[in-house]
Formats: sequence, structure tokens, C-alpha cells
Amino acid sequence: MNKKKKIREALLSAPYLVWSAAFIIIPLCMVFYYGLTDKSGAFTLENVLAIATAEHAKALWLSIGLSLISTLICFLLAYPLAMILAGREGNQHSVIVLIFILPMWMNFLLRTLAWQTLLEKTGVINSILSFLHLPQLDIINTPAAIVLGMVYNFLPFMVLPIYNVLTRIDPNVQNAARDLGANGLQTFLRVTFPLSIPGVVSGVTMVFVPALTTFVISSLLGGSKILLIGNVIEQEFTQASNWHLGSGLSIVLMLFIILNMVATSVLDREGEGQTI
Repeated sequence: MNKKKKIREALLSAPYLVWSAAFIIIPLCMVFYYGLTDKSGAFTLENVLAIATAEHAKALWLSIGLSLISTLICFLLAYPLAMILAGREGNQHSVIVLIFILPMWMNFLLRTLAWQTLLEKTGVINSILSFLHLPQLDIINTPAAIVLGMVYNFLPFMVLPIYNVLTRIDPNVQNAARDLGANGLQTFLRVTFPLSIPGVVSGVTMVFVPALTTFVISSLLGGSKILLIGNVIEQEFTQASNWHLGSGLSIVLMLFIILNMVATSVLDREGEGQTI
């Protein structure tokens, strides 16, 4: 029986293993091969160390800075919203969560293009402001527009893990804190927030990583004036056809992602911050 069960499990997992090999393992191997070799196929670290050049370092630090700002804004917006959702009774919270994530069903590119239409100088927002004789916004092709696009696209990834953890907190624990004399702020700081740390860590990871590696948002909302490290890598592959340098820079980004994942696994050992 055990042998048949193992064979059945192997057959069921075969499609996933094939998918993983075709779209995860093989591409990663190609990235490492191109990133650690030159055009002649000889081993080299020049492609990885190219991140230290002025142009690439500037793009990397700008990406990290904007990603941190976006992550912080998402956290400040998401935590109160998650608390409101978790406090709803019955099926109300499920309906509200569904409405909140509904825009995520739309294509990521279309959502970003919509913001480009809204923010451009002759766009919808400035047209309305002009009609009302109010000062117009001039944030398109600026870091502020990129941050706005990141927050809009990645905010649900911060809300859902925090909401998931908050709904698992036993209300009796909070009630016990109040019975012992803690006020609302003390209960939040000493009970609610510490228990929600796994969700916060998971949310930070789910926002910071895609924000750090994005190139679509910065291309559409930042224009050609602002280059993030994702744009540099994308241009190396598509315009310069330099797969070796593009792969080398990608390896550097992988290191940041791995460090982030390690920090997440340490702080969220029980997987409490996983989304529903």
C-alpha cells in the first residue's frame, strides 16, 4: 500500500516538477551561467562586480530607497485597514476583503497605465483641477509617481498577511489585558502588535521584493529620466543584448531577495504570516 501510495504521489507531483524545472530551475541556471561567464564562456566576476560602478550603484540605491519608502507607506496604510477588517463581524470582512482585492484581478500593466493616464500633465486629475481653477499636479516622471504606483499595486500584499494574523488573535487575550488595567494603546503596543509581527514581516517581504525588482512601474510613471536597477537589467537584456551583464546584476538582486527571505523565515518560523 505504501509503495502504491508513493507511486501515486510521484505521478501527481510530476507535472509540478516538470513545471518547476522548465520555468524555475533551468532559467536560474541560465542566469548564473551568463552572470558568471564572459562572452567567451570563461569564468569571471566582472558582471557581478559591475554593480559597484557609479551608474549601477546609483540605480541600486535609488531602487532600495524607493522600495523602503513604498514599503513603509504600505505598512502605515495597511495596518489600520487590516485592523478595521479584522474587527468586522460575520461575513462582512470577507466581502470587504474581496472588494479590496478586486482591482488585483485586472492586469498589472493596465493598472499602471491607468495611473499614467491619471497623472500625466494633460491627464484626468489635472483636467479636473484645471476646471476647478486649482493648482495642477506635476509628479509624473518623478520618484513620487513611482512610489505612488508601487503603493497602489503592492498595498494588498501588505494588507492580507497582517489581516490574516490579526484574525487569528484570540480576543480573550486582548480582553485579559484590559481587565488587568491596560488601556487601548497599551493593549495594542504590548499585545496586539507583538502578536501580529509575523504578518508584518511577511507583508514587508511581499512588498519590498517586487518593489525592488520592478521596472514596469518606473518605466511608465518615471519615464526615461529615472532608472531603477530593474530598468538597467531590463535594458541590458532587451536593448544592449548583453545577457552576461544583465545576469550578473540579477544575481546581485537575488542576494537581496535571499537575505529578505532568510529574515522572514527567522521572524516568522511558524508561517503565521502567510496569506489566506
